[in-house]
Amino acid sequence: MAASFPLPVTQDLSTLRAKLQGLLQFLREALSISSAHTVDFYTESVWKQLVDLPPETVLGVLRRSAAEAEARSPEARLLVEAEMGSGIANFPQIFCETSQKLVSVEAFALAVRYYSVQNLGICTPFEQLLTALRGNQKQRTGENVKPDEFMNLKKSHEVQVMSELISSIADYCGIKQVIDLGSGKGYLSSFLSLKYGLKVYGIDSSNTNTHGAKERNRKLKKHWKVYHTRSKLDGNGLALKMAKERKVQDEIKYKVDIEGICNNSPANQGKMSTSDFLPDFSDSVISNIRTQMENLHVYSHREENLCFENAFSLIDLLPINAVEPTSLQTSKRNMSEANKERRKMISKSNESNIYSPLTSFITADSELHDIIKDLEDCLMVGLHTCGDLAPNTLRIFTSQPEIKGVCSVGCCYHLLSEEFENLHEESTQDKWGFPMCHYLKEERWCCGRNARMSACLALERVAVGQGLPTESLFYRAVLQDIIKECYGITKCDRHVGKIYSKSSSFLDYARKSLKKLGLDESKLPEKVIMDYYEKYKPRMNELEAFNMLKVVLAPCIETLILLDRLCYLKEQENIAWSALVKLFDPVKSPRCYAIIALKKQQ
Repeated sequence: MAASFPLPVTQDLSTLRAKLQGLLQFLREALSISSAHTVDFYTESVWKQLVDLPPETVLGVLRRSAAEAEARSPEARLLVEAEMGSGIANFPQIFCETSQKLVSVEAFALAVRYYSVQNLGICTPFEQLLTALRGNQKQRTGENVKPDEFMNLKKSHEVQVMSELISSIADYCGIKQVIDLGSGKGYLSSFLSLKYGLKVYGIDSSNTNTHGAKERNRKLKKHWKVYHTRSKLDGNGLALKMAKERKVQDEIKYKVDIEGICNNSPANQGKMSTSDFLPDFSDSVISNIRTQMENLHVYSHREENLCFENAFSLIDLLPINAVEPTSLQTSKRNMSEANKERRKMISKSNESNIYSPLTSFITADSELHDIIKDLEDCLMVGLHTCGDLAPNTLRIFTSQPEIKGVCSVGCCYHLLSEEFENLHEESTQDKWGFPMCHYLKEERWCCGRNARMSACLALERVAVGQGLPTESLFYRAVLQDIIKECYGITKCDRHVGKIYSKSSSFLDYARKSLKKLGLDESKLPEKVIMDYYEKYKPRMNELEAFNMLKVVLAPCIETLILLDRLCYLKEQENIAWSALVKLFDPVKSPRCYAIIALKKQQ
């Protein structure tokens, strides 16, 4: 590593395993709630099977619990957590020992709050990590690029925060190359290269996404005029250089006038403006030049050089045909040979700071040398890597010596492959998305797709009381009973899709859905359909309460998946440091947790 500053202390493997054991003890009983499918809610009598409480009681307690948790101060929450001590052993009875039904929603709400990522205390604070990575060095600001001008707010927030962290890790390790897995349209890759001068390879399995880099360039081209103007006026030194050259000429021309002004009274001197020195510059340009001159006094030598070197970084990163010439550019085609040579020199200096999109399907056994010919010591990163790509990123990191660090934010938990989910089916797969760590493998733990799907809800991001769109789920659950009783179909591989939003009533929804499923909807009179609706309407609150239970439980499933990945890294002998970090504002970006690790020095 290039730096020797100590990184934050994180919990060791034995501590994490102890917390994992407590979580499993709770989930062994609670997982049935996450695993239940709301489509079968009425056909399988889910409420009666799993909950031994009135739905009104469940709704009231969960709403009250959420309000209290929101109002409770951080200090009070810490006291509650301290009183819990050894975890679930101190909780009142949550499920009936004989029927396995939920009997205490108060204890249930307390347990799921205790076993969320934040409350378990397994996260390393983001700002603390950044401070340690930077040491005594000042933050490198790089180019003045604002991604929210060509990304949506969510993506802009994610890219800015994650690129800042990756840049800090790269500086800490003395690394210039970054491999971005699942790079998509290349927003993170482009930003890392543009703003921080890193050489980035973005690898995506889809040719469409790789070619999406052209779409990114189209967006950058759209904003080129803004950036082109800014590149002259920001801290890249170009405007300052122009001002200095013009000032030398003007000083000769206005020498006599300037001396006369300087000999005037202090009152007259106070009236002297910068425009007297630079008469052909607008006030806004003068203001920007003055700001740059002041800023140059506080910039370090390294930062100053970075600004000058990257003066044309944006246009140099774009393909030759990516920027349409404006009338101003056309009129300046006959630039001097000196300016052409300067441009060539800048372009050559930026050849190492470029984003290269590549197409390749990545597995745990992928050899990066076969994909990237000039592979060197590098970082591997992934922003919302889907399904198995997140665990495979960690496996590649641990197995290939060139990769010195990893920063991975996963998503799409429902697409993870599970080793112990379909044991009756033969499979040649030897590396699974879940579980990864030894302890869960020994336990042969399985979540199941419905539970993994519910992990995408995450209570920390969903306000209890709003829950899920209950009416649309209610429509689908009632429709399933119609399909079962009127058509004799218990399992159907086809999906209804987003018909609810296009329907004016339940009757309209039912007819459109049956038609899409290939069933003869004309055989059912309107009265038969509406009788089913009226039959279950009084029990709609059961479905609402059950969905709230799933939402409340969701963070525990996510905690399990993240703990599994963190424990896997702690088990590896070549890993010097690993942590779980909450990177993003969960309101802006629901999948906000990153797994970060650095290897031991060779």
